[in-house]
Amino acid sequence: ETGPMVTGYAGDLKDKDLTKQRLHAALKGVEVAVIPAGLPRKPGMTRDDLFAINAGIVSELVTAIAEVCPKCMICIISNPVNSTVPIAAEILKAKGIYDPKRLFGVSTLDVVRSNKFVASLIGANPDEVNVPVIGGHSGVTILPLLSAATPSLSKSLSEEQIKALTERIQNAGTEVVEAKAGGGSATLSMAFAGARFATSVMKGMSGEHVVECSYVQSDIAPGCDFFASPITLGLNGIERVGSIGKLSEYEEMLLQEQVIPELKKAITKGQEFAKQLQSKL
Repeated sequence: ETGPMVTGYAGDLKDKDLTKQRLHAALKGVEVAVIPAGLPRKPGMTRDDLFAINAGIVSELVTAIAEVCPKCMICIISNPVNSTVPIAAEILKAKGIYDPKRLFGVSTLDVVRSNKFVASLIGANPDEVNVPVIGGHSGVTILPLLSAATPSLSKSLSEEQIKALTERIQNAGTEVVEAKAGGGSATLSMAFAGARFATSVMKGMSGEHVVECSYVQSDIAPGCDFFASPITLGLNGIERVGSIGKLSEYEEMLLQEQVIPELKKAITKGQEFAKQLQSKL
């Protein structure tokens, strides 16, 4: 075994060529690229408010990845993930190297939060709880499938508790932003979730079969090119996009009335941004 070698990268506001040179040097030989770069949320802001700045950052980084390490796994954390992942896909398509099995929106934090909140309610260890989270990674597009949780919650929580818990999971990011009062958004919890997902990707590349929820290219939801659901990771990235199974009546209502309509808008916004960007090149 050899220790990892990491090349640092810092942009130069006065010299774009130097910035590009440094970025390319940092990406040389990379097999897994995790992109958390961008502006964090502040009180009163939605993830979508970050679009103007973060879309440009993600575009620059993904373009460099396409040029230097086109076969690497790309894990996008930068918000709004519902739009930045479609942006990345369009850039990779324009470069002729798009592989949907190697592009991921990291929605793991929604799963981590769901597991923690459920564990607290039922008096269990979060490591022994699993709540699949589907849809997207922003507000009402986050849909925790509490009906499919392990252990079963059918006898533990009332309908009112399920509704309240769903809303808390959807608004957990905003809860953190408001609690930090201008000090940014989730950091340690996002780092934990990002590390968990990146580790799972690398385990898959090592021959293990690992299941994680992730926002990826999918045909699960009509009209949505991207959708978060359980996926199986393997040697070449996504081996299988799992089904979402049978939803409860409440979950099905949220999927049809909130998740899909909002996701469609976010995906289209990202795709249009990328196409406009390409037209200027």
